[in-house]
Amino acid sequence: MENTPFIYVIEDEESISKLITLYLTKEKMDSKAFFNAEDALKEIKSGKQPNLIILDLNLPGISGFDFLEELKKIFNKDLPSVMILSARDTDEDIIKGLSYGADEFVTKPFSPGVLMARIKANLRRQSFFLEKMESYIQFGPYTLLLGSCVLKKDGVKISLSTKEYEVLEYLVKNAGQVISPEKIYQSVWKVEYGDITAVAVYIKKKKKKIEDNPADCKYIKTDFGNGYIFSAECITNKN
Repeated sequence: MENTPFIYVIEDEESISKLITLYLTKEKMDSKAFFNAEDALKEIKSGKQPNLIILDLNLPGISGFDFLEELKKIFNKDLPSVMILSARDTDEDIIKGLSYGADEFVTKPFSPGVLMARIKANLRRQSFFLEKMESYIQFGPYTLLLGSCVLKKDGVKISLSTKEYEVLEYLVKNAGQVISPEKIYQSVWKVEYGDITAVAVYIKKKKKKIEDNPADCKYIKTDFGNGYIFSAECITNKN
């Protein structure tokens, strides 16, 4: 699911892998387990990128260190976030893991509760740095990232189609103004004439995704006979 964190667990010990994925599920995070690095690399090369990779070092086939080297070849400098989970706890191993591109090094045995806390902190940092690097608009628990065309709720990505995002961004940027369907259609679809009923369809979809009660909207309000207005009072921050 796109609106929940997605985590790869690369761990060859089945009991540990099951324990981690169980706790991730309890925390409402999606995960996929791999018992070797080769299968994880195939998945990543197919275009599937997780929010976080939990990586054991002692794996059958290529090691965790080799996996990190391959990851750097795929992503250059923009690696996905990696958390090493290993019984190897020497300073040399920790320094090597971090220098290879990992963000954290957690030693075994570990507390599942502490591991979950570290994972949540990692995901929060990812969201924080992304928002600091680009322009954004915040309203309620939502952050609209203008550079990457992404909407997040409490740091977690909300699934939106391209047109859903473009309509939302247009309304948010013009918050406080009543905008007619014709004007929205011309500005977002970039054509003067067309089927403006598409505007109502996309706004209805967005209301279902961001409004707690679509029948009594807090953010996107309908001014019957005139158009739509995004509540300027709901915008809490801009950058």
